[in-house]
Amino acid sequence: MDHSILGWLVIGLVAGVLGRGLMPGRDPGGIVVTILIGICGALLAGFVAGSVGWAISPGWRSYAAATLGAVALLAVYRVMIARRVG
Repeated sequence: MDHSILGWLVIGLVAGVLGRGLMPGRDPGGIVVTILIGICGALLAGFVAGSVGWAISPGWRSYAAATLGAVALLAVYRVMIARRVG
């Protein structure tokens, strides 16, 4: 998969599902919101990696970076929703 925006979006879909699997429990927004957070996490990971000069080669490293970004954003989302509700 290339490193275009479309590539990161597709990787983000997979990362959202993987991120949900890595962070068990109820998500306030459901699966659709989790996948959207995965897409945002993938885009964030691609942006941050490019900004600091890290080259993420195609393959498992792209998915690992996107999944880490998705998990990070999902954790932030859960904290923000918990504060708003509670």
